[in-house]
Amino acid sequence: MGHGGEPRRAQAPDGELGTAVTRAQQGDEIAFAVAYRLVQPGLLGYLRGLVGDDAEDVAAEAWLEIARDLARFRGDGAGFRGWTATIARHRAMDHLRRQKSRPRAAALEQDMLELPSAHNTPEQALESISTERALALIADLPRDQAEAVLLRVVVGLDGPAAARVLGKRPGAVRTSAYRGLRRLAERLGARGVTGGRGDGVTDEGPKTLGDSR
Repeated sequence: MGHGGEPRRAQAPDGELGTAVTRAQQGDEIAFAVAYRLVQPGLLGYLRGLVGDDAEDVAAEAWLEIARDLARFRGDGAGFRGWTATIARHRAMDHLRRQKSRPRAAALEQDMLELPSAHNTPEQALESISTERALALIADLPRDQAEAVLLRVVVGLDGPAAARVLGKRPGAVRTSAYRGLRRLAERLGARGVTGGRGDGVTDEGPKTLGDSR
């Protein structure tokens, strides 16, 4: 949720991002800065879930690699989000190996998390609480569920793209995201959440606040 209770989207429109990436590949430095601005919030939120307070340092390492290999990227805006998330995850794993620690769903930047649509059961539960509380609940999820929720909801990847980042089958990632969202909803059951499955997480990508799909 954004400041003042206003919703804000977790990811930039694919068309705008894709255009910026194409121009950046042609040497347009301003376009690269636009792509960075559109991708960085979600990427940083994801990294905070993996490495906590070291997220900004890891993100900086990732962007150095992204800039270096940009000419090799092939794809659209959604593909770019997946590609950058993969690079960021590799850098996070390297960082954790150096630190001899494990990935964790740690405290995220408060405004990094965008909750899915209010039209679905688990998301109704999430929307009924503060962002801080939602982040605390995500931090308590099992690692596979937390990372799936982060990739689907924070970074905004669809099922196949999230699966490629994690090196898993799309069905497994979809299940982890669903279970994570359901677990969050169950913890808030006293708030009157009812209804069927309604996870709002499909292979077409997660819904976000303000998304009428």
